[in-house]
Amino acid sequence: MAPISTPQTPFGRVLTAMITPFTADGALDLDGAQRLAAHLVDAGNDGLIVNGTTGESPTTSDAEKDQLVRAVLEAVGDRAHVVAGIGTNDTRHTLELARTAERSGAHGLLAVTPYYNKPPQEGLFRHFSAIADATELPVMLYDIPGRSGVPIDTETLVRLAEHPRIVANKDAKGDLGRASWAIARSGLAWYSGDDMLNLPLLSVGACGFVSVVGHLVTPELRALLEAYLAGDVRKATEIHQRLLPVYTGMFRTQGVITTKAALALQGLPAGPLRLPLVELTPEESSQLALDLAAGGVQL
Repeated sequence: MAPISTPQTPFGRVLTAMITPFTADGALDLDGAQRLAAHLVDAGNDGLIVNGTTGESPTTSDAEKDQLVRAVLEAVGDRAHVVAGIGTNDTRHTLELARTAERSGAHGLLAVTPYYNKPPQEGLFRHFSAIADATELPVMLYDIPGRSGVPIDTETLVRLAEHPRIVANKDAKGDLGRASWAIARSGLAWYSGDDMLNLPLLSVGACGFVSVVGHLVTPELRALLEAYLAGDVRKATEIHQRLLPVYTGMFRTQGVITTKAALALQGLPAGPLRLPLVELTPEESSQLALDLAAGGVQL
């Protein structure tokens, strides 16, 4: 059984988009994935996204994705929402991944906007609708035009929200005005997909976070959220400001690269990256250590 959810928080409030650990020779590290998943849930995550972009989904096989979902479910599935990233730019392939994730026991699906082929809004509507029709699982949309090339327009979000299984949106659009209108009009549960905007998005109606820095600072993210929900905006702002060096440092370059480097510094499962991602340079590693220390992260 997945943890209890509500229409307002269908996947909980604090989720981390989990990296995929690899062994030294680049193979899938399922034992490491289970240990990392347990660590993240122990730290306070309500859920984990597996096989998202932070999980290096572009360079893992369908079989590896399935193995990873099953392993993480085995490790934490009775304590956290395990949401499977299934998004591609090929609707047929995405539907196959969605059905496999459902058979494997995933609690929900994360569906990113099709990237590179730049479909029109009607194409996005049909793509996401097909995903929602393909299984009985709840779906979180993932709107990240900086990577996909195409935003999900507010009108499209409103149309998609009419589907009973499209229940949430991960917002990495970076536009608080458009987010405000989309939250008000769609009624979707809204998750910040941009760590620097976690607090501002709460102020316009977001219910929680899908975080990368949650690998390192989940307790602080929970404290920020709980302070805000309790009406203590001053405390929430203070936590936000303390985390600014972490937010900045973790995104000086691609987030998977810095996350794996930071986890390695903490002795947690991570392993190498798959090309085209590459390790930090010594200078970048030194800067990351300084940034994390400035944000209070113990290394």
